[in-house]
Parts: sequence; C-alpha cells; structure tokens
Amino acid sequence: MFKTLLNKVGLVLLIGLLFIYILTSPWFLRKLYPFPYRDLVLENCAAYQVEQYLVLAIIKTESRFHTNAESPVGARGLMQIMPETGKWIAAQMNILDFRTDNLYNPSYNIPMGIWYLSYLKRTFDGNIVQVIAAYNAGEHKIKRWMNEGIWTGQLDSIDNIPYKETRDYVNRVLFNYQIYKKIYQS
Repeated sequence: MFKTLLNKVGLVLLIGLLFIYILTSPWFLRKLYPFPYRDLVLENCAAYQVEQYLVLAIIKTESRFHTNAESPVGARGLMQIMPETGKWIAAQMNILDFRTDNLYNPSYNIPMGIWYLSYLKRTFDGNIVQVIAAYNAGEHKIKRWMNEGIWTGQLDSIDNIPYKETRDYVNRVLFNYQIYKKIYQS
C-alpha cells in the first residue's frame, strides 16, 4: 500500500515537472509570445535604433497583434497610435499620403510606432521606463509628473505614477519585454 502511494506521488511529481518544463519551454512560450512581422520590425528597429523586444512587448500589450484593434479612445492598429499622433508622426517622417485608416496597415503602423518610440527614447535620454510610460500617457504628462516631483521616472517608483492605467501598462510592457528577451535573445 505504501509502495502504491509512493508510485502515485512519484507519478504526480513527474507529470508536474513535465508540465512545468513544457510551459516554460521556448517552443511553448513562442506560441504565447509570437514574433509576427519579423522583417518589418527588425528593419525599422535597426533604422531607428529601438530594441525589437520592446517593440514586441508594446505590440503584445497594446493590440495582441490584431491589426484592426481600436481602443475606446480611438487608438488604432498594432501599436495603437492615436490619429492625431499618427498625423504628427507622419509629418515628422515625411509621409505624404497619411490617412487615419493607414494606422490599421502594419506597413505604416509599425514603422510609425517604432519611429515614435525612437523619438521618446531621445526625449527621455534612453530611460526605457519613462519611454513606456510616455507611450501610454503622453510625453507632456510624464515630464509634468517628473517636474512636479510626483514620479521620479525610475523603475523603483512606478507605484507613484498617478494614473493606474499607466502604472499597469508599464508593468505589463516590462513583463512582456522580459519574456520576449528570454525567448528570442540569442
């Protein structure tokens, strides 16, 4: 009887370990954390000096890779760009044929989103936490929060970000960023 119980416990442990191994394997994680539009992402990340894992984490967090995603406030496409921001980005990038519907097209949305991340990266001296927060809340709010001493702009003070949505967003993007790095980094 004791031997039977020991065999069952051993079998349960073996199944549990196998389950953990599968759930943490790169093969399984790549199903949950895909890398679509690889060439488009890599090409634009190289052109604008933005890390691909950050872009993937933002796309996953923003739209879960749904090209036709639209937020309740009107952000559109994979990287959830607001129409007014898209218009401004297009002007900065010298895109002459910009239309709001272009934001649903990955070949417009991804380069524009990556360009914008590059702009935020320059604006916030490469501080990835501030870049992520600004991507969600806007650069002016982040600057105001930091100037008024509401938030230091550092990782260890994320809990001081006054908008719950932005706090949660930063945490989700950072989590996804770490997963993407673990899976795809050579």
